[in-house]
Amino acid sequence: MPIDSIQRLGVHESVSAVFPPERLDAALADLDAEVELVGDDPDRVADCDGLVTFAYRDYFVDAVEWIHTIQAGYDRFPLETFESEGIVLTNSTGIHDDSVGETVAGYMLSLARRLHTYAANQQAREWDRPDWDEPFTIAGESLCVVGLGTLGRGIAERADALGMEVTGVRRTPEPVPGVEEVYSPDELHDAIEEAKFVVLAVPLTDDTRNLVGRDELDAMADDAYLLNVARGGVVDQPALVDAIERDAIAGAALDVFENEPLSEDSPLWDADDVIVTPHAAAATRDYFRSIDELVRENVARIGADEELHNRVI
Repeated sequence: MPIDSIQRLGVHESVSAVFPPERLDAALADLDAEVELVGDDPDRVADCDGLVTFAYRDYFVDAVEWIHTIQAGYDRFPLETFESEGIVLTNSTGIHDDSVGETVAGYMLSLARRLHTYAANQQAREWDRPDWDEPFTIAGESLCVVGLGTLGRGIAERADALGMEVTGVRRTPEPVPGVEEVYSPDELHDAIEEAKFVVLAVPLTDDTRNLVGRDELDAMADDAYLLNVARGGVVDQPALVDAIERDAIAGAALDVFENEPLSEDSPLWDADDVIVTPHAAAATRDYFRSIDELVRENVARIGADEELHNRVI
């Protein structure tokens, strides 16, 4: 169902999980539509033609024609319901390659150079060094990027610039700049078995849920690290905890988890060589500006009766 026009655009309070809603409201002030912070009030949302949001609420289905999620992932939204009700969903893919790519580079550098250990020692006021053979350089080390979309390409580009040997996994076999070899999903075990770092950058779908479980972790080298900036459901978390506890892999850097926030009693908090971050790999002070650009473009496209950018449904 085509959207006639956007006369009133709501900014849902849930975007505060990433940036102050007022920042986006101010950035969109000169938009050719009325922009309003709508809180979490069903009546005010229902007065809008479109909505920019982080969260999903059941009442959205009966309220608006177009929803824009400020994340790339859209697994929290009921796609079948949206499709049957004629609700258009757009996402924010394409804006995270720099931020997430740099975060992953930071994970690898921290694990290799033992920076996370030094940071912990500082908190404990301990002047100590790791064993002489623990630190290493990532130049020349191997990285396998599972998922070579915008996110994965941003990771691969930076790893290549750091002198790493980069391979990847994607559904289509086309070559990717900076990636030496591209494997198909059926070749996942072959792709990861010799990689020092395995980073997950795939969306959460029926095909990718529990993509990495005990078999995949056992296929990795025992001195390898798993990095997850995708979604928590892509990894079988109990299998990961088990693999770390039995030294089947060297460690991990995890930004996403099966349940968030990560429970206080999770063994991942205290595991050696595990970095935990609070689903913040894409965080940047300029995030709202990127959302501003995406929303502006699609409001213009709606006015011109053109196909929307980043349309999911």
